[in-house]
Amino acid sequence: MGPVAHFFVGWIGDRMTARHDKLRTLAQAAVSAMDCELWGVELSGAGKHSVLRVYIDKEGGVGIEDCAGVSRQLGGLLDVEDPVAGEYTLEVSSPGLDRPLFELAHYEKYIGAELTLQLRLPYEGRRKFKGRLKGLENTDIVLEMDSHEYLFPIDGIEKARVVPHF
Repeated sequence: MGPVAHFFVGWIGDRMTARHDKLRTLAQAAVSAMDCELWGVELSGAGKHSVLRVYIDKEGGVGIEDCAGVSRQLGGLLDVEDPVAGEYTLEVSSPGLDRPLFELAHYEKYIGAELTLQLRLPYEGRRKFKGRLKGLENTDIVLEMDSHEYLFPIDGIEKARVVPHF
């Protein structure tokens, strides 16, 4: 095993904003009502180009009926609660084979898998990394790249996805 590099992030505040918490709570209610698991919530874009993505999962896989049912349930809740200002598009889908990782528990499930990471702040002049998830140390992930291990705090990761192998 090569040397371990530690990546530290300065204070970036709480990862979960009040709006994200609200969206996650609403999505959780809709997803639970459809006997699915909430995998994650993303809000991207701005103005009429905003997209609210809700990823759902369940034992045996997610079908189109599951996505449509969650979309109807959540659409109604969003209309009443109105947590997103302006226009946006609601997308409900399975996380897919290249699933995004949102929580520490997600990373735990994919130890040994190849991941792509995009950091919030650059480390050694770059923000994008690809390597094998070796494990977790508290709230840091251990990513192996080129026979070296790097520790990245989960709060410093903007996006992480599993690399599918066919």
